[in-house]
Amino acid sequence: MTDKNSVLVDPSRRRLLGAGAVATLSGALAFGATAPAQAADKPEEANIYDVTSWKIKGRPEVTAQVDIGAVINDIIADIKKRQATADTRPGAVITIPPGDYDLRTQVVVDISYLTIAGFGHGFFSRSIKDNVDTSGWFDSQPGGSHIRVLTPSTAPQAFLVRRAGSPRLSGVVFRDFCLDGVEFPPDGNSYRNGRTGIEVASDNDSFHITGMGFVYLEHALIVRGADALRIHDNMIAECGNCVELTGAGQATIVSDNLMGAGPEGATLLAENHEGLLITGNNLFPRGRSLVELTGCNRCSVTANRFQGFSPGMMRLINNCKENLITGNHFRRGMEGFPPFLGTSNGLDDLYGVVHIAGDNNLFSNNLIAYDVSPDRIVPPNAQPTMVLIAGGDSNLVATNHVVSNVEAQHVVLDASTVRSKVLDSGPASKVTSYSADTAVRPTP
Repeated sequence: MTDKNSVLVDPSRRRLLGAGAVATLSGALAFGATAPAQAADKPEEANIYDVTSWKIKGRPEVTAQVDIGAVINDIIADIKKRQATADTRPGAVITIPPGDYDLRTQVVVDISYLTIAGFGHGFFSRSIKDNVDTSGWFDSQPGGSHIRVLTPSTAPQAFLVRRAGSPRLSGVVFRDFCLDGVEFPPDGNSYRNGRTGIEVASDNDSFHITGMGFVYLEHALIVRGADALRIHDNMIAECGNCVELTGAGQATIVSDNLMGAGPEGATLLAENHEGLLITGNNLFPRGRSLVELTGCNRCSVTANRFQGFSPGMMRLINNCKENLITGNHFRRGMEGFPPFLGTSNGLDDLYGVVHIAGDNNLFSNNLIAYDVSPDRIVPPNAQPTMVLIAGGDSNLVATNHVVSNVEAQHVVLDASTVRSKVLDSGPASKVTSYSADTAVRPTP
C-alpha cells in the first residue's frame, strides 16, 4: 500500500502541498503555490503557476520581485503556446505568494479562464502614513501579496485586459492581492499619478474581481462593456477613482465592498448599464460622488451605507429610468482632515444629497442624516435639499426619513417633472414642488 504522506513529501512528485494525488485549484488557493508549470508531471498541474518559481528563458535576472509584470506576461505566453487549439483552452491559475513585488511592465491579459490569485489583499492606509508621524509604527507598507505598480506613463495600467475578435473574453478572475500605486506626488494628497490598477478595455463576460486591495492609484478598476461582472468584497480606498463601469454593461453585481475615492473622483460610476445591482457596500469619503449612474436603467441600489462630505452623494443623471433605490443609509457630514479642508466638488447644497433625473425611478425607505455646520452650507442661509427630482416623468419618493441639524427641504421637485409622487417623506413644509403635476402626501 502506498503511503500517502510519502507521496506528499516526495519533492520529485512536485505536487501541491496538501492536495493529495490530484492537484486542485482549491488546494492552490488554500495551501500556497506550486512548482513551475513546465516541471509538473500531470496535465492539471501544468496549468497552475507560481510567479516566484517561474523563470524567463534567457533572462535569469528578471524575477517576480524585480518585475512581476514581465514574469506574468511570460507565463501567459506559455499558456497560449501549450493551449493552442480552440477546443482545448481551459485557462490557468497564476499564484502570487505573500511578499513584495515590483510591477514595471504592463501585464496584457488576452486569454479567457485565467485566475490571478494572491494570499491577502494587504491594504494599508498610505494617506495616513503620508500625513502623520509614523515613528514607532509596527507596519509602514501594504502587506499580503503586495504589488507595487511602477508602470510608465506610456503604459500606465498594471493589468490591461483586452482582446479583439470573437468570442469576447470570459471568466477572468483577479483575487486576493494588493495593487499599490506607491505615491501621489508631491505630498500624498494629489490623488494623481497616472496609474491604473486593472483596466478591462474590451467586451467581457463573467469576470470576477474579489478580495482585492487597491490603494494610491489614480484609477483603481475600469471595466468597459461588462456582462455578468461581479465586483465583490474588495478594499478600494485612497484612489483617485475606485470603480468605473464605462461604455455600457448589463447584469453586473457590485457587492460588499469598502470604497472611498479622492475628492475629484467617483467612488462608483456606471454608464449605460442595464440591471446593475449595487448592494451591501460601505461607501465612504471623499469622492465627488459615491454612486453616480448615468443613462442607467432598471438598476437596484439597496442596503448600502453612504458617508460623504459634498452634495450629490448619489446621482442619477442623463435620463436614468426605472431604477430602485431602497433601504440605504446616507450620512452627509463635513470634511475634517486638514489637507482637504476647503475642497469642494463644485456643487451647492441645493443640488441635493441625492439627485435624480429620469423617469419612473423609485426612491423609498431610505434614511438621510444631514449634519453640516450652518456656516458651511452653500449658498449661505439656504435650506439644503435632501432629495432633488431634477426632471423626468412618474418618479416616486416614498416613506423616507430625514434627520437634519438645520432646517432642510426633504424633497424638491423641479418644474420639468411631471406625474411624480411624494409620499410620507416629510411634512408639507419640507416638500416643495415647482411643478403643478405632482401628488404629495405629507407625513402626518
